[in-house]
Amino acid sequence: MLRFTRRTRRPSHPPLRSGGRFWAWGLVGLAALPAPALAQEALVTAQLGNAVEIIDLASKTILQSIPVPGAPAGIAVSPDRKTAYVTRPEGHGVSVIDLDARRVSASLDLPGGPLGIGVNPKSGKVYVADWYGARVFVLRPNAAGLTLEGEIATGKSPSGIAVTPDGATLLVANRESDSVSIIDVGSRRETRRVPVGQHPFGLTLSTDGRYAYTANVVSNDVSAIDVAAGRETGRVATGQRPYVIAFAAGKGFVTDQYSNTVTVFDPASLKKLAAIDVGDHPEGIAATRDGKTIVVANWGDNALSLIDPSSLTVTGTIATGDGPRAFGDFLR
Repeated sequence: MLRFTRRTRRPSHPPLRSGGRFWAWGLVGLAALPAPALAQEALVTAQLGNAVEIIDLASKTILQSIPVPGAPAGIAVSPDRKTAYVTRPEGHGVSVIDLDARRVSASLDLPGGPLGIGVNPKSGKVYVADWYGARVFVLRPNAAGLTLEGEIATGKSPSGIAVTPDGATLLVANRESDSVSIIDVGSRRETRRVPVGQHPFGLTLSTDGRYAYTANVVSNDVSAIDVAAGRETGRVATGQRPYVIAFAAGKGFVTDQYSNTVTVFDPASLKKLAAIDVGDHPEGIAATRDGKTIVVANWGDNALSLIDPSSLTVTGTIATGDGPRAFGDFLR
C-alpha cells in the first residue's frame, strides 16, 4: 500500500506500491494566457499538511491555508487564473479551489493514482495523469465543478503534463516507459511516442511550445524534444534526481532533489551553466510572470527559495506548511 505522508530523506525510486511517499510527478506547461497580472502569489500544495497555501511573494507571508485532505500534490490553474485544480493521490480525486473566495468549491473522485495535472489554455479542459492506469483523464469544467469526459491511453506511469499554447497538442511524460506521449487533443489519440532519458517526471514546454523538456530522474539529465518533429534533440546533465524544469532570462532551471541544488542550463546549446544551492529536497519550480524570480519548493525544510535568474543567487526564503510540493502551474 502506498504511503504518501511519510517524510523520507532519501526515498526509493518513485512510486510503486511498496512504501515511500508519492515521488512521481511532473510540471504543467505554462501556456499563453489572457493578460493576467504578474505573479504575486504562490499556490503551494503542502502534502504532509493536507492543505493548499496561498502565499504572497512580496510580503513572504501565508495569506490563507485551505484544507485539502488526501495528500494534495499536483496543481494547475484555469486560463482566467481564478480557479485552481489540485490532485489528491491518497484521496483519489481532484479538488476545485475558488481562488477569489479562497475555499474548495467542488471535488471529483477518480480511480487509480491522480497525480500530474494540466489545463488546456484554449478550451479550459483539465487533464489528469493516472499513475497506475497508463492513461490521462479528460475533465470538463462546469458550474458544479468538473465532469469526467473521457480518457486517453498513454505509456506506463504517466506523470508530467503539458499543453501547447494553441491547445492542440497534449504531452505526457511516461515514467516507466522512458518516453513522452505526443497526443492530438482533437482525436484524443497518441500520434507519437518519443524515447527520452530514464524515468522522466517533470515536463515543461518552451514559451512558444516548439520544444518540450523532461527531467529524467534516474539518468540525471534533461531531454530536449522537438515537438513537431517528434524526436529528442539532445540532453544536458543535471544534479542527482532532477524532477521539474522552469525557464526565465533565457535559461533553464532544474530542481535536483538529492543534490539540494537547482541546475541552470542553456536551452539552445544544452550546456550546463551553474548549480545553485537551495533547500532540502527541492521539488516544484516555476518562474514568475515577469520573469524576474524563480520560485522553488523545498520539501525537506518546509520553505520556498527565491532565485534571481540573472545573478543566479538566492534572494530570500519563505516558510511554508509541511511537505511543500507545488507540482505544476503554481504561480499567479
